[in-house]
Amino acid sequence: MSPGKQATEPETAVVAAGVRLEKMHRRIRLSRLALFTAIAAGPVALGVAVVAGPTTVAAVPKAKPTTLRTTAAATDPSGYAQLFLGAWLRSSADTAATAQARLAQSLAPDIELPDRAADAQDTQARLESVTAVRSAQHEAGRWSVTVAAQYADASVRYFAVPVAAAADGGSFTVTGAPGVVAAPGRAEVPASPYGVSVAQGELSSTVGQFFDAYLAGAGEVERYLAPGVRLSAVSPAPYSTVTVRQVLAIEDTAATEKVPGDETTVRVLAHVEARDEAGRWPLAYELELKAHSGRWDVATLTSGIAQKGGRS
Repeated sequence: MSPGKQATEPETAVVAAGVRLEKMHRRIRLSRLALFTAIAAGPVALGVAVVAGPTTVAAVPKAKPTTLRTTAAATDPSGYAQLFLGAWLRSSADTAATAQARLAQSLAPDIELPDRAADAQDTQARLESVTAVRSAQHEAGRWSVTVAAQYADASVRYFAVPVAAAADGGSFTVTGAPGVVAAPGRAEVPASPYGVSVAQGELSSTVGQFFDAYLAGAGEVERYLAPGVRLSAVSPAPYSTVTVRQVLAIEDTAATEKVPGDETTVRVLAHVEARDEAGRWPLAYELELKAHSGRWDVATLTSGIAQKGGRS
């Protein structure tokens, strides 16, 4: 090999090595650029960049925000109608500047106020209370609310108040003058499921002692509760004495003299007579009792708030 050719080969090798080194540096710079771009774009883009390799940068579209659409449920305007009728019945066209008249006009701007007689100061004319007793939606946004007005002489008149409700349920307007209507009819009451009479015994005794503690503060309520049930006594105790007048049950098991096996459950209706300084008060409670270790324990009380996690 000639000396000239020997001198050229090292130079060529050096040049080739320099080219390869420059390509390596370029790939490293591109990889860094892709990594920084992915970090700026978010974790999803970062994952794409790592998987795809150093020379590939994938554009990740921004996620579109989800739009949550809610539909307002039909809002019962009973309270609005009750408020209006109370103000309207206490108003008079002759004294339109009174607070009650202004309130009635603010709730129903187009409704004429009553024209009260100057000498209408008898007992019947004194309004005691107003109570919404029924509401009906005739069509979308239009309601008729029946409101009872009770007067000082215990007489009651019923008024139908027409109300319009906005689509979102956030605003109302009385759309017409109230109309006197007949009282709502009485609904037929289904036969009571409590058909088993419970005589004096373990169950009725437990019920009596429980109500002594619950209503009269005689002892601790917890001792009469089923395992895992928590129930607070009425405080301060509203009555001085409590007597259970009658206990009726759904299940025949409640009438047996001997307490049945554990976890046996019965449902009863207890008629209670409570007394205080003001007199005698007939009360009624629905209870569920559960047999446990030869005794009856109170598991639920319809008129109370029983929760799991108490006595064990």
